[in-house]
This record gives sequence, structure tokens and C-alpha cells, in this order.
Amino acid sequence: MSALFEPYVLRSLTIPNRIWMAPMCQYSAEASGPDAGVAHDWHFAHYAARAAGGTGLILVEATAVSPEGRISPADLGIWNDRQVAALRRITDFLAGQGTVAGIQLAHAGRKGSTERPWLGGGPIEADAPGSGGWQPLGPSPLAFDEGHPVPAELTTDQIQVVVAQFADAARRALAAGFQVAEIHGAHGYLIGEFLSPHSNHRTDAYGGSFENRTRFALEVVDAVRAVWPEDLPLFFRISATDWLTENEADERDGWTADDTVRFARELRAHGVDLLDVSTGGLAPRAKIPAAPGFQVPFAERVRTEAGLPVAAVGLITEPAQAEKILSEDRADAVLLGRELLRNPYFARSAARELGGEVSVPQQYGRAA
Repeated sequence: MSALFEPYVLRSLTIPNRIWMAPMCQYSAEASGPDAGVAHDWHFAHYAARAAGGTGLILVEATAVSPEGRISPADLGIWNDRQVAALRRITDFLAGQGTVAGIQLAHAGRKGSTERPWLGGGPIEADAPGSGGWQPLGPSPLAFDEGHPVPAELTTDQIQVVVAQFADAARRALAAGFQVAEIHGAHGYLIGEFLSPHSNHRTDAYGGSFENRTRFALEVVDAVRAVWPEDLPLFFRISATDWLTENEADERDGWTADDTVRFARELRAHGVDLLDVSTGGLAPRAKIPAAPGFQVPFAERVRTEAGLPVAAVGLITEPAQAEKILSEDRADAVLLGRELLRNPYFARSAARELGGEVSVPQQYGRAA
């Protein structure tokens, strides 16, 4: 059997294949009012199509643990029960197709309060009348880029509030029917901002040394793991490098691949079951050598050196390419992003090409 179509077991959960959908923001929720952050028909149709296409695990997009944790006002949220009910409609459908439903719990930090990408993606002024913007938060008063607001530096008490928000979000995710929770620590959002010395200039217990900079992330992991069922897996998404020290010699410039391997061992000890390994997103002008599979070596290092299962991401677009990554033991699964936007039925196409099998809706059986 093709490695892509072998089931994968984490704790008590069996995922039917190794073709998984990466979290990809849709920026399509209501921005304000009682339906702020609530999933609606677009989200249902979007995720339902990939489930009908045979995707083994779908990680729903970055879903904010608080209103100020959103990237844009149109992000999904999971800070109230109205949002839970809408997400339950999606998870029920995914389960009916044999697809495992996961969710990425997120806080945007200093990259919050921005426009949707197709409106330019620029910062929204918090005090502009009717803008829907807010004051972003961060580990240090350092703006993400020119023109972006300086975030309010979180106090130690406020940090504990955010930790509790992640735990509350995990409880709601379980009520919404999700079987995998992923903590978003990548792409320069709040947790990643604490990890990297490029964005974390604190001098208290949450800044400076590696142990201090990872403290917030591990507190979030512990809080989520404490409320997430023991028999269900917990993922963590990380940017394995900021792509800064790879280009410049200054160790203070950013988070490195060596840091990631070291941190992965800590995550494993704190109950994380799989690392979703991406890169970049913290520094807007970092030089990233994007090419097919360019992030796979970082996942492979974690798998080999830290002994933690990994999912590989990054310009994985062809069935044979994905199969090769798994068959060479470079990763335990592949997470597809833009390719699944182009082709919701990637898993079915790959099964035909490689000789595997995926679940097909009864209504489509005649075309199997």
C-alpha cells in the first residue's frame, strides 16, 4: 500500500490516511455583532468539499481564542458558545465522511488588527471610527513592520489571562466535536513572538534565556493538555526557523532550527503528540528560499533528533512527491495547503495515481 494511505494512530485516534489539510485562514466570518467570529455557509462548504475529497484530517483555520487574538476582524473565533454551535455543524459533517476534524487555536499577537488580504492586509487603526480595529498585544513593544502599531506589552497577569483563554478555547473545541487540537506557535503570531529573541526583548521570567522565552508556550501547552482528553492528540505548529540567523551571524536575530529540535523535546515531555513544522512569518523581510518541499528538512530533523512525530508542509503539490517524503521516513504525514485550495479532491486523485483507497461519499460511488 502507498504510504500516503496507511492509517495513522495517535493515542486512541485513528486518522484514515496521511493526506491532511493545513490550517488556512478564510477571513470570511462576520466582523462584529453577535455573529462575530462565527462560521457560516462559506466555511461549511469549504471544509465539506475537502472531506468529500477524501482528506484524512482537516485542521480548521487559525481560530482566535479571544477577540483581540484575531488576525483580522473577519477571523473565526472560539471564545463563545454561539461560535461552538456553528463549528459543530462542520465537525458533524466531517465525521460523517470519515474525516477527522481538528482545529488550530490561535492568538495573533502583534500581527492582529489587520485587513483581509484581498483588501491589502494592512493594519487597521484601533481608534479609527467604525474601523473594527483594536490595540494588538505582544511580548515586547516592537511593531511587526513599518506602519504597524506598536503592540501593548503584556504584563505577567495578562499572560496568565491568555493562557486561560487557550484552555477555555480547548474546552469549547471539544464541545464543538473536534478530535485534534493544534496550538498555533508559528508564523510570528503571539506564541512565536515569545519564542524568538527577534521579537521578545523582555527581561523578566518570560524573556532572555531559551527557558524563559519558551515558558509561555509551555504554559499554554500544559493548560490545554489539562483540559484536552487524555485519549485525544494535541499538536503544536511551529516555525522551525525565522530565516534570520541562517542569513546573518547574530544569534539574537531569531529562532533557529537548533532551537526547534531542543524545544520539540520539551513539547514531547509536556504531552504534545505531533509537531506541525513550518517556517518563517516573524520578520517581514527575511529571505526565504521557497521551493518544492523546502521545509521538509526541518520536519525530518525534529523526527530524527527529538523523536517527536511530525507533519511536513511547504509546496507539497504532487502525489509522488508526498509519497516520497513518507516512504523515506522524513515525516509521518503531509499537510497540504494551497494545493487543496486548487484541488479539493487531491486525496482521490492521489489514490488513483498511487493505488490507494479513500472514503468516497455514497452519492459519488458510481464515479469511484
